[in-house]
Amino acid sequence: MNTRNLQQVIRSIPTSDGAGVKLRRSLGHAPNLRLDPFLLLDEFSSENADDYIAGFPDHPHRGFETVTYMLDGHMLHEDHLGNRGDLRSGGAQWMTAGRGIIHSEIPQQQSGRMRGFQLWINLPAREKMKPAAYRDIPSEAIPRVMLAGGVEVKVIAGALTVGAQTIAGPIQGISTEPLFLDVRLPAGTSFAQPLPAGHNAFLYPYEGRLGVGASDERRALAAHEAGILSPAEVVERLEVSADDGAAAFLLLAARPLREPVVQYGPFVMNSRDEIEQAVLDYQNGLLV
Repeated sequence: MNTRNLQQVIRSIPTSDGAGVKLRRSLGHAPNLRLDPFLLLDEFSSENADDYIAGFPDHPHRGFETVTYMLDGHMLHEDHLGNRGDLRSGGAQWMTAGRGIIHSEIPQQQSGRMRGFQLWINLPAREKMKPAAYRDIPSEAIPRVMLAGGVEVKVIAGALTVGAQTIAGPIQGISTEPLFLDVRLPAGTSFAQPLPAGHNAFLYPYEGRLGVGASDERRALAAHEAGILSPAEVVERLEVSADDGAAAFLLLAARPLREPVVQYGPFVMNSRDEIEQAVLDYQNGLLV
């Protein structure tokens, strides 16, 4: 099986969102820095409550899915559908905005570390106006797999392949067939995983430094950089190693949509007319 190599690096940049939450944005900090169907990846991490305490008050979305994955901390999700989710350390939430949702994510702590990620995944045109949905995924519902050498993998979406065994995460049945893994590598260890044919994929180290690719073509990827992997039309595998100390990273892959993307803030559609309609619907209370 051939190996997918590091093709492009997108460095994250400091920015803020919501009511002033400080974060780092890699995918999505410019329109040309996306990876179909992934639209955006934000990392938030601080022990200073001033950096996160105001959170993300009520705001709308239409046309895509948002995934929040929490490493440390406690946030409360509430939306117009009446959904309420306590997002705690190790847990995730998967929200399908569809035709429209208005929600908030507010920290439930006054001090201590708040650390995690928000990922936006595009919806195909035929699903952009489907009813909104929300799923709360507590830490105990996410499989945690220990591999040789102390490598630890959490499976949020898709499935991990270990020999002849497949370990499925709680999120399945999404049209883009996403894979979302959180992998921790002790120093000197490595990790390999087959990736579906035709799926776009990237890595995001949030601790340490990775070696990516086959040993004869290995490239370094530093923390807080999104590493886009080479495309493949057949099943190929990813190989990564922690040669310079322990490392932790997200592995994300999904089937590309190959459709036009028109974004205006929290709305992602396929045409300008659809964006204008989304804005009008929100202004007139018809988004949902």
